[in-house]
Amino acid sequence: MSAMKSPSPAASPALPGGRAPAAGAARAGRRTDRRRVRRQLPTSPWLFAAPGLVVVGWFILYPFVSTVANAFTDKRQLIDGEYVGLANFRELLHDDMFWIGLRNSTLYVLVVVPALVVLPLLLALLVQKQIPGITFFRSAFYTPVVASIVVVGLIWVWMLDERGLVNAVLEAVGADKVGFLSDQWLLLFSAMAVTVWKGLGYYMIIYLAALANVPRELHEAAAVDGAGPLRRFLSVTVPAVRSTMVLVAALSSVAAFKVFSEVYLMAGPNGGPAGEDTTLVMLVQRTGTGLTGRVGYASAISVVIFVVTVALMLLVLRADRKENR
Repeated sequence: MSAMKSPSPAASPALPGGRAPAAGAARAGRRTDRRRVRRQLPTSPWLFAAPGLVVVGWFILYPFVSTVANAFTDKRQLIDGEYVGLANFRELLHDDMFWIGLRNSTLYVLVVVPALVVLPLLLALLVQKQIPGITFFRSAFYTPVVASIVVVGLIWVWMLDERGLVNAVLEAVGADKVGFLSDQWLLLFSAMAVTVWKGLGYYMIIYLAALANVPRELHEAAAVDGAGPLRRFLSVTVPAVRSTMVLVAALSSVAAFKVFSEVYLMAGPNGGPAGEDTTLVMLVQRTGTGLTGRVGYASAISVVIFVVTVALMLLVLRADRKENR
């Protein structure tokens, strides 16, 4: 009598079509998962982005749209304005303080931007060398970036005041005192020096990242061909970091045209002697704040600032495209 054999797994009955029950269930489960993913995809990314979009919309888009709308009204603080069309912009054309602010902001860009494009690059080349103690100098050059602009401004005011450190040194060596904070142009150029000094470390870090991607073989080949340090800088380094220089020019030009803190701290709320050192952003602050502030007129100045900064960035980018053709 032969022993009864238990059926093997291979002998299990198959479903119509030759598919095993487990395989069919697995495929059905995968189809269900794909349908569930397809149903979730259209909304899930927006749910993750929603907190950031709310912040951007509330703190950036809404103030921007509100400012543009107010520029065409005569709104004041605590008083709703009426639509006045282009009256605020026509008034700008006859406002002497607006032209003074535009002159100072434009001059700020013309002086500060070239300095912040070239000097941080030279500084980055200097601290790029791997020598003992170079980390200390990198940290020292970057320290003004993380320092509060209020603290930096007060330190420079203390140094440049008529009874400050710089004039004390000049007096000690027999020279006359210099009115850094009382002369119209010296005050403005002193504020520019503070802006350049504070921005050197920030743009130095950007240039260091760009210089790290420049192949060393290019410098070695140029040196073999007899190129000196200056020639290698102009023929190898500058072309390699040109895109970074354009980025620095765009960032620094926008920041320079919108300068406020440095001039405000050194010139005071009135903008220096007779307000001759007022910048456009200072004019916005002075015109649009207070219980009697002209919000509509200040918004019109803000729109002009926005248009000019966008134009500056477009000019820089267009010049870069022409250079690369």
